[in-house]
Amino acid sequence: MIHNTKCECGHQNPVATLLCESCGKPLEDEGGAEPLEMKYDGMARRSQRANPGLLDRVWNFFSSVKIAIYLIVITLLGSALGTIYPQENTFLNIDPSVYYEQTYGTLGYIYYLLGLSHTFESWWFITLLLMIGTSLIVCSLDRVLPLYRALSKQQIRKHLSFITRQKLTYSGPIPVGGVPGGQPEAAPEQVWTETAAKALRKARYRVYTDGTALLAEKYRFSRWGPYINHIGLIIFLGAVLMRSIPGWHMDQHIGFPEGKLVKIPETNYYLKNEKFTLEYYKPEEMSAEFRSKGLDVPKVYETKATLYACLADCDDPTKEPVLKEVHKQDIIVNKPLEYQGLLAYQFDFKPSPMLISVKPSLKNKETGETYGSFELSMDNPKEQYKVGPYELKLKAYFPEFALDSKGMPITKSKDPLMPAFVFTITGPGLQPQGEPYMYFPRQVDKVNFRQDEINGALGAKLELAVGSMENVKISEYISYLNIRVDRAMPFIWIGTAISMIGLIMGFYWNHRRVWLRIDDGKLALGAHTNKNWYGLRKEVSQVLAKTGIEVDPNALERRVEQA
Repeated sequence: MIHNTKCECGHQNPVATLLCESCGKPLEDEGGAEPLEMKYDGMARRSQRANPGLLDRVWNFFSSVKIAIYLIVITLLGSALGTIYPQENTFLNIDPSVYYEQTYGTLGYIYYLLGLSHTFESWWFITLLLMIGTSLIVCSLDRVLPLYRALSKQQIRKHLSFITRQKLTYSGPIPVGGVPGGQPEAAPEQVWTETAAKALRKARYRVYTDGTALLAEKYRFSRWGPYINHIGLIIFLGAVLMRSIPGWHMDQHIGFPEGKLVKIPETNYYLKNEKFTLEYYKPEEMSAEFRSKGLDVPKVYETKATLYACLADCDDPTKEPVLKEVHKQDIIVNKPLEYQGLLAYQFDFKPSPMLISVKPSLKNKETGETYGSFELSMDNPKEQYKVGPYELKLKAYFPEFALDSKGMPITKSKDPLMPAFVFTITGPGLQPQGEPYMYFPRQVDKVNFRQDEINGALGAKLELAVGSMENVKISEYISYLNIRVDRAMPFIWIGTAISMIGLIMGFYWNHRRVWLRIDDGKLALGAHTNKNWYGLRKEVSQVLAKTGIEVDPNALERRVEQA
């Protein structure tokens, strides 16, 4: 670390500065022969403090490019581990706790136990992304501030040692008269400087002069390319992390039975599969290979979908939600439903005959009189129904009816595969407190479980039955849709675009600077670029040639004695 920071030009420099911020004189190793460190023109960085405190040590950790590379490599390795087996979020009706062991054996079981089955949502992966983002911010601030100071406070007349210790230098007398054909009495040093400035301007340099000293530079903006790239990457990483905010990102596969209204999780939307259409290829439309296998190949499968927005009672299971239709669209493969950032892609289907609702009639078996009918939903049946003079109160509902080991009724699942209802019926000719009545909508269940025998005397008097299939709504297929919401995607594209701009700036342009000064008729020239030194040597030799100094581009070496 450097501690003697007072330069002979009178400028007070910060601790750890390698060069004087004003004249560019080396503050240590003044008589050395090595090229000067020109990354930030020798400006001090915070990470170079002599006695760092705790905060400085944290800063130094994240400002290290080596640490940033380690973090990126570790993140890439973690990402690779996450791609060995399928991630849980790609599953559809699969239990991950048994899938990995059954499919991949012991290694799959270990993979699941280690939490690698949800790598990209894990705390350690998100922590790595946060650390990379922090490293990008600290690395950029640690370097961009010294670079800004260096480029915004450039002094035109630089110290002679600064010029002669550039990688590209020239030293020698200027021609008599200043330029070819010039007159000795015409202030040769000033004339030569003006001629050099004119030649440099022609080469698209911005030129600043101070008597017989000159500073020329071009493409300074390219120095900001890496930092613009960092800004884009920071926005990109921030957008990726924003996906963990509830409501910002969703990628789920949900089943929508025909005719059934299903709530989309984490949103106020409901989607109804009005009708699922499936069309297979005809034998003559298929290749011989498929015909020989006797396979039915789907040609078209689409979902006629209606999207509803919930206006009230959205999260109250005891109340019917207040819905408003907001969008209607046919969903086919590669043509998703799209509404205000919500996308629904056609993903898969499954034949699954299932009752949606029935419209049974209440009939008097003895007289043949029909009292009326009512709509009975398999999903959310009402608690009470009024049919003529009778009232039916729902006491129990078993979507998939079964009997346990003790003969007590239970339900195996919430899907209406074998529905059974228990009502209490009150009305004329019945007990004041009502009488129980068990109803199986499916005829096969009615026979198998002996509905009439269970209901006894009441079953001999009253009957709930569906007159025709017109009063039955059946879901033949379940349409599986991939529901996606990604509010962070615009920010990801913005970050990618900004990062690309920074990369282009850094790749296709290079910052070039030329310093010169004339002392007692002797020229000292130094030049620097961050890349493409051959182009700079050629450019400087052409400028010198226009001022009467012929020099081989390859002879523009750092050592003065070769000039």
